[in-house]
Order: sequence, then C-alpha cells, then structure tokens
Amino acid sequence: MTRLADLVSRLDAEDAARFSPLVDTLIDLGLSQDLAAAAWLVPGRIEVLGKHTDYAGGRSLVTATEQGFALVATAREDNRLRVIDVERREIEELELRPDLELPIGHWSVYPATVARRLAANFPGDLWGADIALASNLPPAAGLSSSSALVVAVFLALAKVNRLEQRDEYPREIDTPEKLAGYLGAVENGLSFGGLEGEAGVGTLGGSEDHTAILCSRPAQLRQYSYLPVRLERRIPLPEDLCFAVAASGVTAEKTGAALDRYNRLSGLTIDIASIWRRARGTRAHHLAAALVDSAGSPDAIRAVLTKAAETTLSATELLRRFEHFLEENDEIVVGGGDSLANGDLRTFGELVDRSQRLAEELLGNQIPETIYLQRSARELGAVAASAFGGGFGGAVWALVEREAIDRFVIAWSGRYNERFPEHQEEARFFTTTAATGAREIEPLP
Repeated sequence: MTRLADLVSRLDAEDAARFSPLVDTLIDLGLSQDLAAAAWLVPGRIEVLGKHTDYAGGRSLVTATEQGFALVATAREDNRLRVIDVERREIEELELRPDLELPIGHWSVYPATVARRLAANFPGDLWGADIALASNLPPAAGLSSSSALVVAVFLALAKVNRLEQRDEYPREIDTPEKLAGYLGAVENGLSFGGLEGEAGVGTLGGSEDHTAILCSRPAQLRQYSYLPVRLERRIPLPEDLCFAVAASGVTAEKTGAALDRYNRLSGLTIDIASIWRRARGTRAHHLAAALVDSAGSPDAIRAVLTKAAETTLSATELLRRFEHFLEENDEIVVGGGDSLANGDLRTFGELVDRSQRLAEELLGNQIPETIYLQRSARELGAVAASAFGGGFGGAVWALVEREAIDRFVIAWSGRYNERFPEHQEEARFFTTTAATGAREIEPLP
C-alpha cells in the first residue's frame, strides 16, 4: 500500500483526477495522511447476449465498461466499515458481524451484505475499513452498478484483512472465476462450496455480473457458462467497432413489485429443474443440467412440464420460460458468438434482434422505452442493438462503427428525447470499448 497523502501524486493524470476527491474526502474526515491506502477501479458490465441464463446454469457473452467505481480504502483498528459515497455525500457506518441487520431499499444493503457474509465465512478478528468511492455509472440502469459495489467493497475488505492468507480462502476461491462465483453467492445468499450462505440482497440472481466485472479483458468479449463459472471462449471485438449505451431513465429497480417480477423469472427456472428432478429421479440442480439429463431432447422436458401436477404454476408459463432459456442459451449465445468471431456482422445483428424479441415476447421484461431504443438504434445503422440486464427498465447497447459513433449518439439521443421527453433529465447516453475488469491501481514508479 501507499501513504494516503502520496496516492494521487503517484498516479497518471487521468487516474489522479478520479481519485483526488476520494483522498480529499478521507483526509477531511480526519484520517491521517500517513495511513496506508489502496485504490481500485471496478467497472460495470454489458451483457451482450444471454438474458436471464446465468442463474439457471446457462451461458452469456459479456464485457466490462470503461465506466465504473473508483474507490480508495484504508484499514481501521476496529471491526467497523465506513463507506463514503462522495457523490451522494452520504456516509454509512456498519460492523463486520454475522448478525448484522441488513437495511431495506437503500444502497447500503450491498456493503452491509458483504460485511455480514465475510464475518460469517471468515470468523475471527476482522479489521474494518474506511472506503471512499464514486461512480460514473448510471445507477439502477442495468449496467450492474450494484454488483460492482459488492465487488468493490469485497476487494477492499479482502485486502485489509489479507483474506488470501486464510485457509478458507485458497481452498474455496483460487481463481478469479471462483471469486466471481462466490460474490454472486454473497449477493443472492446461497452457499458457495464450504462457505455457507447468509442473507443476500433479496434477488435470486447469478454470477454473470461479477464474472464480467472481475474477469473481462480489453478488446474482447468473453463467453462464460455458470454454476460453476467456466470460460468457454474469447471473441475479439473488431477494432473498428465500439459500444454506445443508452440508459433509458427508467430505473431497473430490484425492490418491491420490480423485485418480485425479476425473481419470478429466476424462480420459474428453479421450478422447471425441480419438476424435472421429481419426474425423472435425477440430481439436476439447475435448468442447464436438466437439459444435459434429457440427452439433448428438449421434447422430454416439454412433455414433463406439460404433465406437471402443479397447482400454482401453469404449463403455459413454464413452457414459455423453458423455450426462452433453450433458444437464448443454446442457439443465440452460441450462434451470435460464432458469427461475430467469423466476421459475419449481418448474422450477428439478426441473432441479437431475435434475442431482443424473445425478451419482449417470452420474458416479458421489456418496456416501451427499451423497445424504442433498440429499434431506433438499428434504424440508425447500428450493427446490432439490444436491451440488457434484468429488464423492467434499464439500458440498451448498440454496436457501432467507431468513426460514426459521435454522430450516432447525437441522433440516437435526439430521437429518444423527442419520443420520451419525460425522461430527458434522467436518460444518459455514452460510449465504451470492451474494457478490462476490476483492477487495483498501481502507482507510477
């Protein structure tokens, strides 16, 4: 670690501009300038293909964004965690305790969930931390700002507590992919290997977000499968293309009714796997495993679902959810990756269009704003475009030629603001390359 007072002076100009307000905030709160400090950049992510597949053991095609969290952390001499959101000018103080009460409906549920789970999984004396952070990601927009916050807080606490030197850590978390799987479990509350589950944030999500945030590399998309996290292939992004992203201004909240709708999509895949296990006496623990059990015969699963004696679930709803997973996971992600790798951008765009329509027709998680953004991006010449994330709000990505990206964003935002003027203040449009995953900032020599 570097002295807090020296951190900014040893960074390059771009990093210094982001980290200077964070260091100033910690010093203004009375922290000694001589304290050892560490700093990280933790990005958001773009889900290129693979809508609602990860928590069912499926696959997706992902990359990180240039935008994300910057954070600076210093160790404390007690077990308290103080998180300072510099932009919101909010300070949340917590304790690293396995019985920590989790707040409801507030951003601090994410650091609180990390603090509670670490105290449960790594018992004994744990040091707290003072963490100052700021994000240039639009919140609740489908870019996974919440999972990025989980990753950021964990990285800081793991550093100050030297978790890698604890026996439990290398036994269960010996690769970046396993760390992503663990942090997905921290967020959803499930157990991970021998690290027992604790209360999560309330969403029945997977580990796609954490994987993209931790494991992405520049200038490439990565295809992962999940439960467990496995890298299936790397696909270079053509040098002449980059992403434009539109945050619709309609927040993709995961609280209240929105949380119920999100968890319903996840819960249906759990129900399908459970129905299959009971019908066939297998141990398939998720939908992707049930497809393996069926020896590549989706008709076998369709037949079981049609005959399922479930009083609270309709066969129609189960079959719709199954058909979405089957086509998105087995055809669109694989075919889209193939076409992009082969330079067949026309086919790639058509498959992404199909993914978008499946989300509208089978998942039912799209809103007029995201539908309009996707259609208008294609009309303006985007190679491909799709809504992404949990849905029920959020953002749309468009893949565009670099030389035309500025003109495209102006035209895209202009059309959207004219069609939905009520969102003009909240909507955001920006560009990003396929970026690298979370990284600790190394001061210049």
